Amino acid sequence: MLFSEKDVHGRLYEIAIFEIVLYPENMKPIIGINLDVTGGSPPQAAIQSTYFEAVQKAGGIPVLLPPMPDSDLDDLFRSLQGLMLIGGLDYCPTKYGEQASSLVELCDPRREDFDFRLIDRTISRTDMPILGICAGAQLLNIALGGSLIQDINSELPDTQVVHTINAGWQANPHKHPINLKLSSQLGKIYKSDRLNVPTSHHQSVKKLGQGLIAVAHADDGIIEAIELEGRPFTIGVQWHPERDFEGNADLFKHFVQAASRMHVQKAPSTSAKLSS
Repeated sequence: MLFSEKDVHGRLYEIAIFEIVLYPENMKPIIGINLDVTGGSPPQAAIQSTYFEAVQKAGGIPVLLPPMPDSDLDDLFRSLQGLMLIGGLDYCPTKYGEQASSLVELCDPRREDFDFRLIDRTISRTDMPILGICAGAQLLNIALGGSLIQDINSELPDTQVVHTINAGWQANPHKHPINLKLSSQLGKIYKSDRLNVPTSHHQSVKKLGQGLIAVAHADDGIIEAIELEGRPFTIGVQWHPERDFEGNADLFKHFVQAASRMHVQKAPSTSAKLSS
């Protein structure tokens, strides 16, 4: 908001006033969640209920984010205290400088375009906590300059770890063990160096993006979790914690607690422009 005034010499100057939004301490944090987009007439934007239910159970208020222009996204950031990035189909390998193999199943380009604008703006313009799940973890890695294994079974044909099954989520969630660094944020949350996690993915992190560290691996060496150093609660997990809330409740609770500390939105410093 700009106010124009004249100084004692009659010169006009403008003062830019930036709003600082204060939230009550007992207000639940608002968590933005991106959506999957599928073609059709008309196209659909949807989400599995387990994602937003996990946020609700952990004490947050989920707000679903369909693809939108940057101007709307910037306005929306004034109201969000956290961001969850959900799973889905594959992001185009051209995003990390590779051609897509025949085993890649691309997500809708409208989702891809929005998701990358969303993560880029969140990291560069806010300190909001980020929790990336499955494809959401891969999005975080790609956005920071990393790359993916396009198909685990093609890259590691002799692996004994089953990362996904044909039945998908039609059966009970498939699980496999992972090894977790106790010194990591996730290690401190789970308080264990060995977890059995619900999983359904055929891709994974290959080259780490800038500032990211690998904090969990499957027994075959596949990266199962990443964290961004130097930024509060920026975590990506390759598994699906929302499919086993009771076993992963502490992850969601720590995420929502980190978001609750974002009640005071940072504002740019007041600036003045002087003209003669």
